Amino acid sequence: MSTMIGHFVGGQALAEQQTGERMSVVNPADGSTLGEVRLDAIEAADQAVQAAADAFESWANTPVGERVQCLFRYKQILEDRFEELAALIVREHGKTMAEARGDVRRGIDCIEYACCAPVLMMGNTLPQIAVSSSFSRTEDEGGVGIDSTSERVPLGVCVGITPFNFPIMVPMWMWPMAVACGNTFVLKPSEKVPLSALREIELTAEAGFPPGVVNVVTGGAPVVNHLITHRDVRAVSFVGSTKVARHIYATACAAGKRAQCMGGAKNYMVIMPDANREAVIDGVLGSAFGTTGQRCLAGSVAAPVGEAADWFVPAIVEAARKIKVARGDDPGAVMGPVIDRASCERVKNYIQIGLEEGAELVLDGRDFQVPQGGNFVGPSIFDHVSPHMRICREEIFGPVLSIVRAASLDDAIASLNSTDYGNMGVIFTQSGYAARKFKTQARAGMIGINVGVPAPMAVFPFAGWKNSFFGDLHANGEDALRFFTEHKILVSRWL
Repeated sequence: MSTMIGHFVGGQALAEQQTGERMSVVNPADGSTLGEVRLDAIEAADQAVQAAADAFESWANTPVGERVQCLFRYKQILEDRFEELAALIVREHGKTMAEARGDVRRGIDCIEYACCAPVLMMGNTLPQIAVSSSFSRTEDEGGVGIDSTSERVPLGVCVGITPFNFPIMVPMWMWPMAVACGNTFVLKPSEKVPLSALREIELTAEAGFPPGVVNVVTGGAPVVNHLITHRDVRAVSFVGSTKVARHIYATACAAGKRAQCMGGAKNYMVIMPDANREAVIDGVLGSAFGTTGQRCLAGSVAAPVGEAADWFVPAIVEAARKIKVARGDDPGAVMGPVIDRASCERVKNYIQIGLEEGAELVLDGRDFQVPQGGNFVGPSIFDHVSPHMRICREEIFGPVLSIVRAASLDDAIASLNSTDYGNMGVIFTQSGYAARKFKTQARAGMIGINVGVPAPMAVFPFAGWKNSFFGDLHANGEDALRFFTEHKILVSRWL
C-alpha cells in the first residue's frame, strides 16, 4: 500500500486517510510510485481556508517590515536547502539537474522581490486637494482644507493553483508577494508533483511564519472547484492549460473572486537571414527542447525567413539529433522524460497527426534511444509545416518543433499573429529595423530579441496575451502587488 501524501495546514502536517478517489504520484524517469494523493480532499481544503482565515487579522496587522523578515529568513533557508529542493524536483518531475536548479533559483528571485514590499506598498498623499467653505470659521481663513490619501491594504485569504512543470518556482510567483502584502494563503499544487510544493511550504515554519499564514492542500479538480468558490476566499491565481484557465477564471469571477489565470501558448521564433547562426541554434534548441518542451515559454514554431531556411533546417536537425535523452540525475542528460504516460502518448499522437497532415518529419523523437521504464520521447522536428495544421495551432506541451517557412518578415509576423495564443514571440536578427518592427507588430506579451526564452525576471510581470491569459493583472512585478492588494482612499478635513 502506497504512502498517502498529506497537507500542511496551520503550521503543521495534516495526514490524509486511505479513502476517497486517489492518484499515484510517479517518478516519470522510472515509473516508480512515490506516494498517493487523495483527489477529493474537500475536508482538508476547508481546514486550510479556515486556518488562513483565522490567521489573517493578526498577520495583516503585523507591520510590513516584520512580515518581510520572515521572507528574508526563508530565502536563506532556501539557499541552504538548494540542492535538496533541486533533487526533489528531479525525482518527482524528471527535469535535468540543471533545469531543477534553475527552477529553485528563479523562485528565490521572487522571494527577493517580495522582500521589497515595504517600498512597494507605500501609498500616495495629496494635501489640500480641495477646500470646503461651508465650515469656514472666518472669511479670512478661506475655508477648511481637505487632504486625500491612497493606501494599499491586503485582501484576505488568497488561493494559488499551480501546474506540474515548475514545482518550486510557480508557487513562488504567488504566495510570497501575497503574504508580504498581509494576506494569508492556500496553495493547491498539481497532483502530479505535490512533494516539492509541500517541502517548499513546510520550510516556511522554520522561517518563523505564524501558523495558518501559508498552507498547502493536495488534491485534484474537486479541491480546485471547491477552493475557487469558497466564501472565505478573496482571490485566485492559476497557471495551467488554457482550457482550465478559462474555466477557473469564469467560475471564480462569477463567485465574486479576483482572478488571474495564465494559460497555454504556441510560441513563434522568427529567424532572419542575417541572424547570428550560432546564437540561433543555441537559442532555438534550448527554447524548443529545454524542460522537454513542457513550459508555456517553449518555442514550438520556428519561422525561418527566406534563405535562412537553407542553413537553419539542417543545422537545427543536426543539433537536436545529438541531444542526450536520459534521467534527470544523469550528469550528461540534456532532456529528461515528460511528466507521465498520458503526456508521452499525446506527444507521439501529435507526431502521427503531423505526418497525416502532410508535414515532413525530419527528426522523429520516437526513434531515439531512451531509458526503459520511464516516460521518454526524443526531440521531433517537422519541416514544411503550414500555419493551418494542428501541430502548428495546438499546444503540444512536449519536445516537438514545427518549422513554418516564411517568405518575408511580414509573413512571419502574420503567421504568429494568427494564433489564438499570445505568450511569447522571438526574433533572431542583427537588424535593428527588423527587431523594432517585430517588437512593435508581434501580438504577444513577451518579446525576445536574440533571446530564445524571454522569461521576465520577478520585477517584471509575466505578461501573456490573448488565450494565454485571463484577467487584468499578471503574476510578478508591480502587477502582483496590485493583484494582492486593494486601495483604501481617505478624504479628511480637520475643523
